[in-house]
Amino acid sequence: MIEPSVQAVDTVYDRAHSWSGDDRPVIVVGITHSQTSLVLFGRLSALRRAGFRVVLISSPGRLLERIADAEGIEPIAVPISRGIAPLADFVSLVRLWRILGHLKPFATEFSTPKAGLLGSLAAKFRGVPVRIYILRGLRLETMKGLKRVVSLAAERIAAACSHHVVCNSESLREKARLLRVATGSKFHLLGSGSSRGVDVEHFSPGPDVVKARLGIPSHVPVIGFVGRLTRDKGVPELIQAFEDILFAIPSARLLFVGWFDDSEDAVDADVRATISNHPHIIHTGFVEDTAPYYKAMDILILPTWREGFPNVVLEAAATGIPVITTLSTGSRDAVVPEVTGLLIPAGYPKAISEAAIQLLRNPDRRYRMGRAARAWVLEHFANERVLALTVSFYRKLLSEAFEDGPVLPRDVPAAAD
Repeated sequence: MIEPSVQAVDTVYDRAHSWSGDDRPVIVVGITHSQTSLVLFGRLSALRRAGFRVVLISSPGRLLERIADAEGIEPIAVPISRGIAPLADFVSLVRLWRILGHLKPFATEFSTPKAGLLGSLAAKFRGVPVRIYILRGLRLETMKGLKRVVSLAAERIAAACSHHVVCNSESLREKARLLRVATGSKFHLLGSGSSRGVDVEHFSPGPDVVKARLGIPSHVPVIGFVGRLTRDKGVPELIQAFEDILFAIPSARLLFVGWFDDSEDAVDADVRATISNHPHIIHTGFVEDTAPYYKAMDILILPTWREGFPNVVLEAAATGIPVITTLSTGSRDAVVPEVTGLLIPAGYPKAISEAAIQLLRNPDRRYRMGRAARAWVLEHFANERVLALTVSFYRKLLSEAFEDGPVLPRDVPAAAD
């Protein structure tokens, strides 16, 4: 990808200013739930520093305000239901349509299923010059029956309303192609994937300061899990596998760093009770800064059924921790098999336990994998590299959008330029 010259970018900025209502071209980023803003750290501020006015839309939540403050961007709260809610969805669609009419962005970037659908429709109705759908994963992969049909239809509508569909990983792009989410020419993969990369200075090897605080003896092996505690993340299978691991390595601990998510794939009451009451399982709940917790782990396990590109795998790898994850979409792109970690089939507790026991009993192999994992992340996924690709992509789209004169929203007269 060739980044346009500074002079060319400045020229199209000047042409865009006349209708954007600000000194900077506007990018509207939209997500369904404020929790998703956790994956936007660094990305939003990178776009802001590149000269864009960035506005983040999501359902109300403290994380929306926090990321807006941290990233130096503008938040707008719009209630958006995760589930199917026709009346509420219509109200959200109208609100999004009105907001886009007021902001007159040069580009919209919507992601997550419901915001992707409603936001892309609103942007299409408003004639936004550049409409982007970020495919962070395909939730429909674990759905069946009518729910799967409806979800696939929603993905296709969101993609049809967008000019570009940016995928987080190569396997996600291939899966979306097979499902005919969009035509092949619409799909993009920036670099090796990932939407923001990883801060390799913050997530780096170092001394453990967490075990003592959590009451874990310093000499015992720790298996880690980071993220939402849901069925789709493979939490029930990990719980089952841990019993076999304990039989082989009685001193082992399982450390869950994350929260019980009340989504459609929430774990049941029995799984919650096991996590809360098991003497060898530690559950932290939501943690704002997970970096110190990786240093307490000997391995990270993510037995997921579906992903876009799992950031937690990159964070563990940057910390020098080998990872066991699955061959599922997205997750298989995050590990170099037998080099930085191990890949196993999804849904098999026995595969989880066997892989974990292998690595826990072989510290030299863990050390070699950990070193290789950090080197691989440094080469391909350092956030400076990933975010530079993102900025370059948007600058290129801005340049192309105004190459033959600004493509204006319908309600802005052509004479405005």
